[in-house]
Amino acid sequence: MVLKTSNYYSNNKDKLPNNSFKKAKFFGIAYYIWLLQFYMQLRFFVFLFFVFGLNLSAQNRINIIPKPTSVLDQDGEFIINAKTLIYISEPGIEKEASYFINYMESNYGFKLKLASGKPKKKNSILLNNLKTGEFENYELSINKKYIGITANADAGIFYGLQSLIQLLPVSKQSSLAVPCALIQDHPRYAWRGMHLDCSRHFFETNFIKKYIDFLATYKMNVFHWHLTDDQGWRIEIKKYPLLTKEGAWRKGSMIGPYSDNKFDSIRYGGFYTQNEIKEIVDYAAERHITIVPEIEMPGHALAALAAYPMFSCTGKPVEVGMKWGVETTVFCPSEGTFLFLRNILNEVMDLFPSKFIHIGGDEVLKDEWDSSALCQQIMKDQGLSNSHELQSYFIQRIEKIVNARGRSIIGWDEILEGGLAPNAAVMSWRGIEGGIAAAKQKHYVVMSPGSHCYFDHYQGKKEQEPLAIGGFTPLEKVYSYEPTPDTLSVEEATYILGAQANVWTEYITSSAQVEYMAMPRMAALAEVVWSKKEDRNYKDFYNRLLIHRSLLDARGINYSKTAFQK
Repeated sequence: MVLKTSNYYSNNKDKLPNNSFKKAKFFGIAYYIWLLQFYMQLRFFVFLFFVFGLNLSAQNRINIIPKPTSVLDQDGEFIINAKTLIYISEPGIEKEASYFINYMESNYGFKLKLASGKPKKKNSILLNNLKTGEFENYELSINKKYIGITANADAGIFYGLQSLIQLLPVSKQSSLAVPCALIQDHPRYAWRGMHLDCSRHFFETNFIKKYIDFLATYKMNVFHWHLTDDQGWRIEIKKYPLLTKEGAWRKGSMIGPYSDNKFDSIRYGGFYTQNEIKEIVDYAAERHITIVPEIEMPGHALAALAAYPMFSCTGKPVEVGMKWGVETTVFCPSEGTFLFLRNILNEVMDLFPSKFIHIGGDEVLKDEWDSSALCQQIMKDQGLSNSHELQSYFIQRIEKIVNARGRSIIGWDEILEGGLAPNAAVMSWRGIEGGIAAAKQKHYVVMSPGSHCYFDHYQGKKEQEPLAIGGFTPLEKVYSYEPTPDTLSVEEATYILGAQANVWTEYITSSAQVEYMAMPRMAALAEVVWSKKEDRNYKDFYNRLLIHRSLLDARGINYSKTAFQK
């Protein structure tokens, strides 16, 4: 093109009008300069495209949720096949290796071997636990010859394997290509939790394990198991068999919207035996998840009092609750009640090794206390001025029972009312104010505000979603949550343990619906509590989630598609 244009001017200069040849020669030179500039700019843009294309490729290749602390994409792939060997640095992390071996066999059909002897850095996966402390950080190094996971503790090895699993192809193949990369990672918060209410609706043990697997996928480490409430008592207590014989069953349940006030007459219930609970606790521990049980008191106790009415203030017979909401029948703060609860909590603590035991403490209607002569006498004897202080007295008595076993209590933010128990931690659900108040008093806090962390709320247009309790908490809103309030000082902020999402089940009747309400919002919260605040970007998260959907599909999870509908 350039040569042809230039020749035209040379060959036809005599045919041009006077002075036109000089003009043509000038424009020809200018044209050369323009083409040269265009060529240089084109090379520059090609270079930029190549560089940024590599970065985009890295993003498309490394789609881990929650987002790791640092990712360095590298050329090439490592191929996992049936001959790939797994080496462990020393005894103690066989369970992590076994977890991965079982995962590979279940999902891809071939069983990797755990090798002994000096590791061979060829077609191998090396798990190296440095055992330098109870930390959750890890380094995942993938090159063409081998994969290495190095951590300070078993949990880090497990989290490194979870990241590796997310990098595997979803479809079954005889060999699996894993992108080469260097990933260094650690969590932001110590408490990364999910809750499940099994009182309003009961879920079988197999689903509880599946739910725990959801948490493990996203490196969540606390399962808050809500086991008792007005509508059902779900944990076997051997000293008090009526708790499950009577308290685990109700004569019917609310159906439809709360405002309709309609009920069915179908007997409903269930409970977990102590053997089942031990099995689930062990299952969670293998995935580095602590189960925090919740035994509600002094309110939300109707199911317990249906079995043992003598521990209410009236002693009158009551039935397990059929209606959602808050009941006026609560535990009476008598010595008999404290002995009853001591015996229950001792059995609970025998089953659950968690540092924290959740004792509820929320929504305590004090009508019976206000009209009880015994309560008024206790208040007088203890120098208490009102029933809020009586609740604080109740919680402090329970705290002494739990502290005597070397444990600590955690309760909903109402336990702040009337004075916080000396060693109690607070779960802030009525906004963030309770959490701020507790942190300023140097008490540990788990943030769980209804505005961002209640997964029983709608996540899309009400008319297009299954019936829910109300509220609106879409995926992007969950992702926008910041657990540490900016009003706290640097020291006060250290008391924020982390955050947790709650799945209350008044309107969630099946395990499939639990999955729908929890997923993928759980993934969003997981990134909030794991990843660096400055690295969080919803668009980037959403793009990774789009690719991550194939893993959810492969696992048969009934996740909500609402966030993906434009």
